Amino acid sequence: MGLFASGAGASLIRNEAALDFEFVPKILPFRESEQRRIVQAIKPLLAGRTGRNVCVFGAPGIGKTAAAKHVLRDLEEETDEVHVAYVNCWQHNTSFKIYVDICEQLGFQFTHNKNTQELFKVIERIVNKKAGVFVFDEVDKAEDFDFLYTLLEGIYKKTLVLITNYKEWVVNVDDRIRSRLMPEMVEFRKYNVNETRDILRQRVGYAFAEGVFTDEALGKVAAKAFELGDIRTGLFLLREAAMQAEEAGASKVLPEHVLAAQAKLDEFTAKSKEVLEEESKAILELVQKNSGLRIGDLFKKYQEEGGKASYKTFQRRIAMLGENHYVSVKKQKGAGGNTTIVERKLTEY
Repeated sequence: MGLFASGAGASLIRNEAALDFEFVPKILPFRESEQRRIVQAIKPLLAGRTGRNVCVFGAPGIGKTAAAKHVLRDLEEETDEVHVAYVNCWQHNTSFKIYVDICEQLGFQFTHNKNTQELFKVIERIVNKKAGVFVFDEVDKAEDFDFLYTLLEGIYKKTLVLITNYKEWVVNVDDRIRSRLMPEMVEFRKYNVNETRDILRQRVGYAFAEGVFTDEALGKVAAKAFELGDIRTGLFLLREAAMQAEEAGASKVLPEHVLAAQAKLDEFTAKSKEVLEEESKAILELVQKNSGLRIGDLFKKYQEEGGKASYKTFQRRIAMLGENHYVSVKKQKGAGGNTTIVERKLTEY
């Protein structure tokens, strides 16, 4: 008998894409008012005027990205007179990389021999024939913000939507950008336990045949996702619990399968390691080799290995890795006051 012959029955998951973090459902529940405020900022573009800018803020994993993508999808279905670009500033973290991404989204592919200024001229030429909506997700992860200044100055009719976990980011941005940006602040509050359950129930409806994922199992997933304050952990548990049920040869996902999945939460990361830029990858590898150190001691190791970033930048990168579940970051009281302990995850997701 071949190695793959045993347990090779049909998967319990009917549509695995519905469990992906990037999946945008047709209906996005409990974010109607937030989406409406983003839409109102964009609407003047449809009347030939410039739009307003928006800063969307709130904790990780509570629907900020999904809401913005939902608005963009509806806008593209509504009109061809507004160019749309979505950029993740974690993946594209300099003005040059951001402009390359925008050019490609606008259909301009010949970017490899152009500098930053030349790339912006391409964007300016294309977008100023119509109007533009630019969504910059995880905008606080960008290494420089010249792209914001240039877009605000050079694009006639536009709306910039900036997504961040930190409300104070706008306060700390350069004065020349903030004075031109003047964004409307749109807060995303955390979901309550019932909303969390309903959102995950919706995903279960997309991903599984009726009755496969039991209510009792869903309740355990929702409780854990609410406890951790991150819908993405719930999606991880839905998929992992189904895999546990498949391995056990079960036809339904039961609470015991969720408990087994919860034991694997240390494997959860919000993103693949491949999306990290080189400096963050190097810091992640440093943590994996020196797990459990205080952040100050870890920074010394970083410098010893040739790291060039300042301590403040190093702290920011550690915080980003923690937010996206690559590492565990814990506050600890010591003789000299509070300190931060940085630990590796047991495995990578």
